[in-house]
Amino acid sequence: MIKTYQELIVWQKAIKLTLLVYKLTATFPKGETYGLVSQMCRAAVSIASNIAEGWARKNTAEFINFLSMANGSVAELQTQLVIAKELGYGETKFYEEIGGLLVEVQKIIPAMMVSLKRSNR
Repeated sequence: MIKTYQELIVWQKAIKLTLLVYKLTATFPKGETYGLVSQMCRAAVSIASNIAEGWARKNTAEFINFLSMANGSVAELQTQLVIAKELGYGETKFYEEIGGLLVEVQKIIPAMMVSLKRSNR
């Protein structure tokens, strides 16, 4: 049985994703520091943070709600990645790895929500 949110695979992937987003955005033009860089980092941090906060609530309905918010942040980050890539910012290798992790996280979160609805954790 999982005892802490740090043991959740989805949280671990979200942390890895966040670190990659920070590495990617570190190469963006300085003019984007308070624009796209800030938005992308905030969205990435929000994914793992909402998973952790939802877990800490110890209430299944609240956890599901926080997972839903995390999933929203995934979509937000995906959109920002498209914009950044279209602008030609960053290295391609980061986009591929981040994209793969986003797909994994985006599959896991809804599955967790369905599972939680079926039974209490």
